[in-house]
Amino acid sequence: MDDKINKALEYYNFKSKEIVDHINTSNNLTIEQIIEKGEELSILEYKITALEVAMEN
Repeated sequence: MDDKINKALEYYNFKSKEIVDHINTSNNLTIEQIIEKGEELSILEYKITALEVAMEN
């Protein structure tokens, strides 16, 4: 089970970094795009936190 959680954590961390890098390197994002990416990042961070808690238990 820990292996599946680790793989999911790796994936979600990768996707999170990808979104942050996209926001930081883009200089022509609209406000709506920034908000959308922020919402996506928030969901990913929630999933990462939940998986980390699951790892502890």
